[in-house]
Amino acid sequence: MERRCKHLHWKAFLVTTPALLWFAMLLVAMRLSSAEPLRVGYYDLSCPSAERIIRQAMERGMQQDQGIAAGVLRLHFHDCFVEGCDGSVLLDNPNSEKTSPPNFSLRGFEVVDAAKADLEALCPGVVSCADILAFGARDAVELMGGLGWRVRAGRYDGRVSSAARALAEIPDPRYTVEEITALFARKGLSKSDMIVLSGAHTIGRAHCASVTPRLYPVQDPQMSQAMAAFLRTACPPQGGSAATFSLDSTTPYRFDNMYYTNLIANRGLLHSDQALINDMSTRGETIFNSFAAGPWAFQFSRVMIEMGNIQVKSGPDGEIRRHCRFIN
Repeated sequence: MERRCKHLHWKAFLVTTPALLWFAMLLVAMRLSSAEPLRVGYYDLSCPSAERIIRQAMERGMQQDQGIAAGVLRLHFHDCFVEGCDGSVLLDNPNSEKTSPPNFSLRGFEVVDAAKADLEALCPGVVSCADILAFGARDAVELMGGLGWRVRAGRYDGRVSSAARALAEIPDPRYTVEEITALFARKGLSKSDMIVLSGAHTIGRAHCASVTPRLYPVQDPQMSQAMAAFLRTACPPQGGSAATFSLDSTTPYRFDNMYYTNLIANRGLLHSDQALINDMSTRGETIFNSFAAGPWAFQFSRVMIEMGNIQVKSGPDGEIRRHCRFIN
């Protein structure tokens, strides 16, 4: 009888031990999840193909238009700076962030929609629109020849999108270094982070409206004569032109550090870009980035990860949208 009891006790131990181990692992995972809401490999179990699907959507979009890379990278930046990295820039409503002047020229929405549709078909209700932007921004840099990074995911989508907030939080191309630095500081980013992230303007384009204040009524003395002459041929003083220009006229379709070299030659397209070389507080780091391609690329990846952590929503503060343009 005693041997039988011991035998039963041992069998019970064998049965319950895996369950106890599983329960302990679950508790550890929950603790790690609450301590670090964003993590690499977030969708490894719930939607293993998520990153591949998003990258394929980016590749398809860029086959149609290489400018999509700069568009999606800019979408992620504008998203994170207003309401945090929560996909609020994607929402459609009469007073959403899309309707704010700084966002009139945003593009790449169709790529996000395509990625979301593919993800919903395979893993419904799992991958957030905010995370699609984060992965898409990384893919944009890599597909343009830049250095990528491991994206930490787990963001929830926000339910609020305000045109007024976008107007107040998105840097204006006419800003001074002091004004941009103050805006970045409100997001927990330093002046050095701002200089590094400005290098994203190695790809992308700007409209005449962003450069005409530097041309008329008097040319900005910090703009090269050759560039000013070229811009005047397409941007009349009375406005109305739909012309666009590469932010980096030297290597417009390569994610490199040539943006900083252009600034030294007074070939920065926007006032806020050229200000980095003219302001003594940012001049040194800007010059350093012009010849230190590797260190700048590494720092860019690091700061993109930091930016992706701004005001992240989780749990009851957000949702996983079924369609990126509308709340559930």
